[in-house]
Amino acid sequence: MKARRQAQGFNKKFSPGIWLSRHAQVFFSSLGRLWQRPLGSLMTLLVLGIAIALPLGLHLLVNNLQQLSARWDSGASVSVFIKANTGAKAIETLIDALQAQDAIRDVQHITPEQALEEFRQQSGFSSALELLDDNPLPHVLQIHPRNTNISSEQLQAFLKSLENRPEVELALADMQWVERFQGITRIIQRTALVLALLLSLAVLLIIGNTIRLEIQGRKDEIEITKLVGGSNAFVRRPFLYEGFWYGLFSSLIAMGLILLSGMALHGPVSHLASLYQSDFRLNGPALTTILGVIGSGVLLGVLGAWIAVSQHLDDMEPE
Repeated sequence: MKARRQAQGFNKKFSPGIWLSRHAQVFFSSLGRLWQRPLGSLMTLLVLGIAIALPLGLHLLVNNLQQLSARWDSGASVSVFIKANTGAKAIETLIDALQAQDAIRDVQHITPEQALEEFRQQSGFSSALELLDDNPLPHVLQIHPRNTNISSEQLQAFLKSLENRPEVELALADMQWVERFQGITRIIQRTALVLALLLSLAVLLIIGNTIRLEIQGRKDEIEITKLVGGSNAFVRRPFLYEGFWYGLFSSLIAMGLILLSGMALHGPVSHLASLYQSDFRLNGPALTTILGVIGSGVLLGVLGAWIAVSQHLDDMEPE
């Protein structure tokens, strides 16, 4: 009891230098405990790294799909068919008015002659087309909205606004393609979110169980520390730092797995893109994403350790 009172009296005298030195000592000693059991620590870290890498991989997949959709000019393009009796000046005025809108990225004018020539080359009916007295094809404007991820409701309203113009006969867009692509993207995003939540819980449980086993193995040491006046915060400190290391290293392993996966997919993706005459390349995680993953991993590690220590610390009072 006397030793406990002396320790408690000493704890009341706060010294920043001593406080920092104690934390630094525990900080590196907790790392040393992980190094003392390399195989077990490595296996735990690999499991945690895979759990963190899975939702991160889905997140990057969504980002690359959105990047790819931005390169597809036909993704959300609108075809505007001009009335037959519309003059060239009226068409130019309409093009200028459309290009002035912020929501429109560009407008391509396809003349009847250009459309007939393209149809002749692609259809194989060039001899039959020679029998036509007049060109039946109208002027067509190919419009690409600036927002490549435009929703079907916004696209429908845009089509209606175009059809209200006096020069326009009909405005069409591949609504079904846009809705399907957006539906697939939303499913992947929702899957990544659900998977991230479930695997975050799994990371908490794995780290919590690992720290619990560590606490059980050091039960006698904890009881002696409390017997001589060690506070709960003093006892809890090394386990929190151990959770910190688990979270940090597992996040770095997850980033390494993502990097290796990107390197493995780089060749096939580049080859496929070259077949479509595209310079598309897979994008890796941004700096903010990397920092967010590392920060989240550290937070989960510390939180899992805190929960495990809080559940068992009060039960280890010296007799």
